[in-house]
Amino acid sequence: MKAFANLFAELDASTATRAKVEALKRYLATALPADAAWAVYFLAGGKPRQVVPTAVLRALACERAGLAEWLFEAAYQAVGDLAETIAHVLPPPGACSDVGLAEWVEQRLLPLRGAAPAEQAERIASYWDELDTPGRFLLTKLIGGGFRVGVSKLLVQRALAEHAGVDAKLVAQRMMGYTDAKAWPDAQHYARLVSTDGPGPADAGQPYPFFLAHALGVPVAEFDERLGPPAEWLVEWKYDGIRAQVVKRVGQVWIWSRGEELVTERFPEVVALALPLPDGTVLDGEIVVWIGGRPGPFNLLQQRIGRKTLTKRVLADAPVSFIAYDLPEAQGRDLRDEPQHVRRGLLIEATEGRIQVSPTETRDTWAALALLREEARDRGVEGFMLKHREARYGTGRRKQADIGGGTWWKWKVDPFSVDAVLVYAQAGHGRRASVYTDYTFAVWSRPPRDAAEAQAVVDAIARREPAPVGALQLVAFAKAYSGLTDAEFRDVDRVIRRTTMEKFGPVRSVTPTLVFELGFEGINRSPRHKSGIAVRFPRMLRIRRDKPLHEADSLLQLEALFGPAGETA
Repeated sequence: MKAFANLFAELDASTATRAKVEALKRYLATALPADAAWAVYFLAGGKPRQVVPTAVLRALACERAGLAEWLFEAAYQAVGDLAETIAHVLPPPGACSDVGLAEWVEQRLLPLRGAAPAEQAERIASYWDELDTPGRFLLTKLIGGGFRVGVSKLLVQRALAEHAGVDAKLVAQRMMGYTDAKAWPDAQHYARLVSTDGPGPADAGQPYPFFLAHALGVPVAEFDERLGPPAEWLVEWKYDGIRAQVVKRVGQVWIWSRGEELVTERFPEVVALALPLPDGTVLDGEIVVWIGGRPGPFNLLQQRIGRKTLTKRVLADAPVSFIAYDLPEAQGRDLRDEPQHVRRGLLIEATEGRIQVSPTETRDTWAALALLREEARDRGVEGFMLKHREARYGTGRRKQADIGGGTWWKWKVDPFSVDAVLVYAQAGHGRRASVYTDYTFAVWSRPPRDAAEAQAVVDAIARREPAPVGALQLVAFAKAYSGLTDAEFRDVDRVIRRTTMEKFGPVRSVTPTLVFELGFEGINRSPRHKSGIAVRFPRMLRIRRDKPLHEADSLLQLEALFGPAGETA
């Protein structure tokens, strides 16, 4: 644990990629395989389930440090990170532990989940007493399920490849699924990552690392200059589903999500589509709900994913299909270095009409394609994908600066947007711990008649008066924490502190004074929300200082975003 805590601190203190790679290599050179297996798991994004509630950790830390709860809370609000606060307030350790990371996780942390509360408290207190401040910080992060570190999976793969002398592309492929929560990493898994042998029987179901696209934020008027003519690009409709790879080898089918989760059993329809494919075939594409010959709403797919059992009713209500748009492997041959247009032709041959291939669109100008893109929502899609004819199938995302032929671009339709009122705020985390950046927004239950009626509602809120049934009120419907600059967040923070009405732990209710334009990708009905509506990926587009409160939008505007029959969008 001590060696991994030191590595964590070294990685956190550096912003240089080369320095981080070298730090990882030094750790891997001396770590036992079982410890290295868990280190790679955590650094590559593996997230262990919370083993003890954070409330238990807070109470135990207060007790061990002899602090009143209010004083601990004040320290936490100043620091902004629970694990860091705990690590600093605890008394000095009584001993120093040399227990390795694997033993810490497997024999100490994971068994905590099933222990009685009193036993949990006793064990954690003894564990804290074995570690210095960096070790306590790391241990508390792991116990609470909040471990994060500033390294990318690509950087971890690069360090592993350099350490073992193995092709980085092979390491990346072997790491697909490595952080799946269903399986513990161990010395055997780690040995396979760094093995100099080629692919073997254990790799039969292994997918390839997904090639990811960037959002295209260039105005259409600049496309010719920045991208070249449309004839150099494959233009495909962008479906709103689950990105997946379908692997057919040794007579079996495996389905992997982009999140590196094996989801084969959840989609028997896709398995049935893929079984006739020849062995040595890997398809990249999208799993979508397919109803009446067109894509269905994403929320139906979400409901299906959340089910533990696929009943006949579930399969009937949310039938799925697979839309293929790339072919990383055919007849057992890795095609990732072939140009996009070559892979596209081979994809059509490999599927032979058994699996739908994402259709392409051709127009003479980008302006004509922009006009066609406006039909996206009517077609049940999100816009276009742009893939250069010569693009190879890479790993992860290329740099934003690479706007030429090597990159895939998402050219999505403009987001939905509404003007909403800020009603609650919470401080951020990390470098934003001292600034209120996480906001809850509301819209009017109906359009106010005028400014006076809206102000009467605000005055009643300030007096803590509940709204009468049927009266005009502000209805919360979305939370957002991104989209503003640091300077804008600081400006809003000052308003929040000046207009705070009540505090609920870390949350503040504020007097409604600010209107924001919110953007979001989709909207659907939700009985779990007071507003009856849920939105996907909300973010702040701008502060509407020009808009008075009574001109903010209402539930009527949100309702209007649904289709004529009330379909989700």
